[in-house]
Amino acid sequence: MSASGTALEQRIRTRAAEFGFDPVGITRLGPADTYDAFLRWIDAGYAGEMAYLPRGAEKRRDTGLPFERVRSAIVVALDYGGKQPAGPIARYARGDDYHDIMVRRLDDLHRWIESDQGRTVRAKAYVDTGPILERDLARRAGLGWIGKNTMLISPRHGSFFFLGALLLDLDLAPDPPFEADRCGTCTRCLDACPTDAFVEPRILDARRCISYLTIEHRSDIAPELQPLIGDWLYGCDVCQDVCPWNHRFATELGDPALAPRPDNLSPDPAELAALTDDAFRARFRKSPIKRAKRQGLARNAAIVAANRRGRARDD
Repeated sequence: MSASGTALEQRIRTRAAEFGFDPVGITRLGPADTYDAFLRWIDAGYAGEMAYLPRGAEKRRDTGLPFERVRSAIVVALDYGGKQPAGPIARYARGDDYHDIMVRRLDDLHRWIESDQGRTVRAKAYVDTGPILERDLARRAGLGWIGKNTMLISPRHGSFFFLGALLLDLDLAPDPPFEADRCGTCTRCLDACPTDAFVEPRILDARRCISYLTIEHRSDIAPELQPLIGDWLYGCDVCQDVCPWNHRFATELGDPALAPRPDNLSPDPAELAALTDDAFRARFRKSPIKRAKRQGLARNAAIVAANRRGRARDD
């Protein structure tokens, strides 16, 4: 590794931190370590109605496939404040759409690298929307390990963060991969899941996961699962809330761009169920919640309202 290379990687980390990214890691691209496990997960049917996953499975085989001569990835995390109060909307989805925020910042990082190098550098930012196994890439870049709840866990940050990657045609010196499994004998995430969605440690049956059911699932939710959804209108934080690493390292929300919208903190299910298409689009413009679509959010709201009525009767 040359001295100039070492200096470049350090300048990249410094600049990425100025954009709010922490931790930051660098890795070389190539075959994904978890690809075979991903195929087994698809074959078992655990992806549910997410047809885009098996359709694009082959593209996830190798992180060097997205474009010609791509060499390295800068993998970043953006903390969204795990110490925010609990509520019926998962913490990550309460503010503006993180995809837009992170891609914009990664594009700014790309432009800075071009300026630093004095030449055109081919690059592409990925935040959840491309055929990349992000957690695999993040582990290889040294950011953390894949926990029993299938989340990437950082030993200094817990898991309340978004992942993003900037793939480039630069040869950058890689960080060592994160090899340890620091979950130990803990099974709090597995035990706490309201719907028993974990088949075993690190294998999630999305068809039972509240996040999947309230966001990606388009059909009616099975009657036996509806009471288990509780108050969750969109997403679920349970397996992260109980994680000891989050108890120790979760932080207050520090990035104003991710600040929650006031009407997403404790929304009225009846109001959400009554939204028209136009009202839904206006209220959730540039919000992750638009992913559920109006019909999905209305379905979720009806289930939550019924669960609350059921609890009131029991009381």
